[in-house]
Amino acid sequence: MTVVIPASSLVARDLTVDTGTEVSGVQLGPHLDEGTVAHLRRLLVARKVLFFRGQGALDTEGQLGFARLLGPLTTAHPTVPAGDGSGHVLPIDSDAGRADAWHTDVTFVPRPPAFSVLRAVTLPLTGGDTVWANTTRAYERLPRPLQVLADELRAVHTNAHDYGRPVPAQGTAAHRHFEQFVAQVFETEHPVVRVHPETGERTLLLGGFARTLVGLGARDSARLIELLQGHVTRPENLVRWSWRPGDVAVWDNRATQHYAVNDYGDVERRLQRVTVAGDLPVGVDGRPSTGLRGDASHYSA
Repeated sequence: MTVVIPASSLVARDLTVDTGTEVSGVQLGPHLDEGTVAHLRRLLVARKVLFFRGQGALDTEGQLGFARLLGPLTTAHPTVPAGDGSGHVLPIDSDAGRADAWHTDVTFVPRPPAFSVLRAVTLPLTGGDTVWANTTRAYERLPRPLQVLADELRAVHTNAHDYGRPVPAQGTAAHRHFEQFVAQVFETEHPVVRVHPETGERTLLLGGFARTLVGLGARDSARLIELLQGHVTRPENLVRWSWRPGDVAVWDNRATQHYAVNDYGDVERRLQRVTVAGDLPVGVDGRPSTGLRGDASHYSA
């Protein structure tokens, strides 16, 4: 049965001038009508991240059904096993590792997700917020000479272990997750500036999986990536969300990065993520992304 939500019942409260909107007056699930889904999608693309409180009635099947309204789903992850029988749900478990580094989801494959739908399951009493960066506004706020430079750059993204980061201790859940994550190595060359397929806006495509810039050595690559990343994560580009049980966050993965704040000690923190399949990024010059290593066709059609 399709549930029709009157437009007048939806309340959108912007959390910053540019980024993040809390939406109330809707219960998420697979039965929303086309008009409501279209409205939410327009708002999502414009505001980059939508937040929904009070979704405690939403279970795994409901989360999957709602995500499918936004488009076909990817598998849970290119290398990490799914957390349920559907093959589409990725458990975000604090025991298995913490995403306390800026990243855009799964940019090491040619077609990163378009949207991510994240549902809180078990939360610490304090801490454990997530922060999102608006990479479209980050590009727009670059000085013009840096925009010109970034437009011409291409970066190699990979899930191969970054040896600047420590390896989790043997025998721990975090080490088992690490071994799964790097079990198959993927590399993809993406434009540093992609053209958003729905808005035509230019947005920075970087994050923690971007390791080197094409045509540059490791040292120059690191310096330039750090420079551009510093602009992405400036406070004026950010929105921070303090989770409550039953919360759901949905973001446009093509125009954001995010960071899970690791400030809650040894307390359990569990969420579930479902991702919607994305397109092949295209740069300002019209050149699409190119897979360099690994076949990710099983992940996203």
